[in-house]
Amino acid sequence: MELVSGVSARRRDLGKKENIFRCNSWCVKLTQRRGDAELVREVHHALYRLSCNFVLLFLRASAFLHFKNNSHRSVSAKKPRRPRFAKLPSHMSTSVPTQYRFSFGPWNISEGADPFGGETRKTFPHEEKFALYRPLGFEGVQFHDDDVVPGMDALSPAQIMKKSAEVKMMLGNHGLTPEFVAPRLWFAEQTTDGAYTSNSARDRSYAWDRTKKCVDIARAVDCKAIVLWLAREGSYIREAKDARLAYQRILETVNAILDYDSSVEIWIEPKPNEPTDQAYVPTIGHAIALSFASKDHKRVKGLIESAHALLAGLDPSDEMAFALVHDKLGSVHLNDQNGLKYDQDKNFGGANLRTAFNQVRVIEEAGYGQRGEFIGLDVKAIRTQRGCPVTDHLKNSRELFLHLVEKVRTLDAKLMQQFRDARDYEALELHVLKHLMGLK
Repeated sequence: MELVSGVSARRRDLGKKENIFRCNSWCVKLTQRRGDAELVREVHHALYRLSCNFVLLFLRASAFLHFKNNSHRSVSAKKPRRPRFAKLPSHMSTSVPTQYRFSFGPWNISEGADPFGGETRKTFPHEEKFALYRPLGFEGVQFHDDDVVPGMDALSPAQIMKKSAEVKMMLGNHGLTPEFVAPRLWFAEQTTDGAYTSNSARDRSYAWDRTKKCVDIARAVDCKAIVLWLAREGSYIREAKDARLAYQRILETVNAILDYDSSVEIWIEPKPNEPTDQAYVPTIGHAIALSFASKDHKRVKGLIESAHALLAGLDPSDEMAFALVHDKLGSVHLNDQNGLKYDQDKNFGGANLRTAFNQVRVIEEAGYGQRGEFIGLDVKAIRTQRGCPVTDHLKNSRELFLHLVEKVRTLDAKLMQQFRDARDYEALELHVLKHLMGLK
């Protein structure tokens, strides 16, 4: 009776499951020592009933809590929430660290000439630049159309295709991928007053013909995208052109390209000025508006250059975030800019490390690059730098980007959120700056 009484006492402790199993083991051992087989069977039956009651009580409690938490909801009245922005693409996940790919254009290995002086370094043969990509850690090549086919205006379509095939083979031999091809529509005489927005129908015809050749070249080298840097699409005095008509002509050109090739993507690269005083499509917002106005907006995206955003008085990371939330960031040109002046193409992070950090943070947190997008650099060596060829500016910018990626990945996200929730932005700023400086 003493043993059964002990079982009954433990049976009342329904909230501690582990005690039941301890009781089971203790009772069996005790009764076995006494040699009372009948008592052993009685204890087992009592414990079995106790276990069943415990499970039943647990299920009833779970059902009650579920009903209580959901009884106020009506299935018929439940409506899906309409997102304010487009749903983020499925690739934008940070569960797997992005393995970044890098690109640059052959013009980034330069001779140091500027508008006020000649070359300061010897010319490095164009064809030999491609052998430098892989050793520097780059696999993507940015092209202008006449980087692929020099002197293309004087060549026949067959000659253009022949040269394009040679470049495609060369890229394959070096293990390189063409990221984009851009029509160079700012050197030719016909583009003096603009290309697509020129007041001359003859000049606009030249621009369209050159653009079609550019698309043909991109297709020939297995490149999926062309970039429209609308260099001379603007004016020096606003009365020189009809701005509404100019924007209409740009949109018509975008639609014509989409019709001309059913698979090519168009990446619009905005810039607010230079070479014109005021350019059309100065920001990524303008470019995305053109995209959604086009006949196939999924194939029209933007390319954001850090310096171009800074020249517009904007933060490059905000421009990137705006494009990313609409899934419109085709590529980036990372560099830096020291104030509102000419386009400097300084080393990435060379003028403002914190601005560079925030660009990397936005890119990393959004998962940009997980679909194979490139981290494009558009940096030029300091004019006074000696050597031939000079490539350290490319290597250094890539290295700094990767260092900043590590800074982003090791940032204490929970602590940052605590500062945000508390609206303690002074503490947040100090935390970020000390993190960048490697201080505790």
